[in-house]
Amino acid sequence: MLLVKSKESKNFARKLAQPFMGGALLLSLPCYAQSSSAPDAASYVSILLSLIVVLAIIFSLGYLMRRFNVTQTGTSQMKLVSSMMVGTRERVMLIQVGEEQHLVGVTGQNINHLAKMATNLQVEKANETFKDKLQQIMQKPKDSADE
Repeated sequence: MLLVKSKESKNFARKLAQPFMGGALLLSLPCYAQSSSAPDAASYVSILLSLIVVLAIIFSLGYLMRRFNVTQTGTSQMKLVSSMMVGTRERVMLIQVGEEQHLVGVTGQNINHLAKMATNLQVEKANETFKDKLQQIMQKPKDSADE
């Protein structure tokens, strides 16, 4: 009895699959791409120019990130007040921790505390963030359009 039901279910599955088998055969036919001539010099120039544009965008974004110090991290308790290059890999930095300012020397290998400032130096918004500069640039056209 069980054997008969098994054969019936197999036959039923085959009957259901028959209409779909014809469609599957149509889909499995090989497809060939349209033949075209060999690429000419214009297509190579176009590819090369596209590559140059993409690389220029990548390097310009990298330059902007270094220039405006976008990756600057820290809390509101510690800020970089000023920085000056002394050599190829040496810097002198003035940092503010809380209400105190410290002068530090930074090299490729270490960081040295040079002095604690007796009086705090006031810097006139020279250390603006990238966000602040971008907002200023974006607001300039709006102000000139209103006038």
